[in-house]
Amino acid sequence: MGLERSRTDKMIAGVCGGIAKQYGWDTTLVRIVYVVVSLFSAAFPGILLYLVLWFLMPQETTPAAAP
Repeated sequence: MGLERSRTDKMIAGVCGGIAKQYGWDTTLVRIVYVVVSLFSAAFPGILLYLVLWFLMPQETTPAAAP
């Protein structure tokens, strides 16, 4: 299992939720750190990185329903 965008823990596309789930971090903390880093980097690189991750990260697969 690799890095995947979250289907349930998302605000826009699930990128931060997927990162938090992969590493066992708190989703809110990941979002706050991402916004702060983006603001200190003049916001554009942070927005561009988010869009790239949105495009490259596959959506989280759902487990097969139990019979």
